[in-house]
Amino acid sequence: MNLVVSAPAAQRAAWSGVRVEIITVVWMLIEGAVAIGAGLAAHSLLLTAFGLDSGIELVAGGILLWRLRQQAQQRALEQVALAERRAAWVVAITLTLLCGYISASAALSVLTRHVPEISLPGLGIAALAVVGMPLLAWRKRQLARTLGSAALRGDAACSLTCAAMAATLFLGLALTARFHWWWADSLMSLAFLGFLVPEARAAWDGARQGRAACACGADDCDG
Repeated sequence: MNLVVSAPAAQRAAWSGVRVEIITVVWMLIEGAVAIGAGLAAHSLLLTAFGLDSGIELVAGGILLWRLRQQAQQRALEQVALAERRAAWVVAITLTLLCGYISASAALSVLTRHVPEISLPGLGIAALAVVGMPLLAWRKRQLARTLGSAALRGDAACSLTCAAMAATLFLGLALTARFHWWWADSLMSLAFLGFLVPEARAAWDGARQGRAACACGADDCDG
């Protein structure tokens, strides 16, 4: 289903997107620094990987911020289209990198029988991500539908990825602490790929087509 909006409404939505991406970029800077620092201190592979995930999402958020500023400042349609295509490719690549690092991290944990330690700063930042990232993703999906932006839709998937990884971190550590299942966090990380791989595949399809198409492949949010 195509959604037609007026030029002023599209510009307002673009500025709203700029504000959302500024929040995303600032949060990812904080989240990445805290998670990586806490992960290294606690010798926690999953927590460190969670911080690296924040770095990947920071790249996607920065590209989206640039893309949305192009439209919000009413640049030529050709410039906005070019920005959209570039942003869509970057988001597709970052989603693929997420798949790769989750797979590699989980495999390494299994091979080394690594048991992550509990880190209060890490759990705190993950708790905030569990609550805040779905709200950001919901807003991004709204704006993506209004703007017909495949890249923004893909970035919403990145935000959901952050929330799911944070939830995985919590649950994995809880099962490990309660039942001493050293493999629990690795298993849940691999299970999470069932969500992420289709998102990445659809994002690649949208980027190759060079048109607005949702990263999740939904038909009701094409531009």
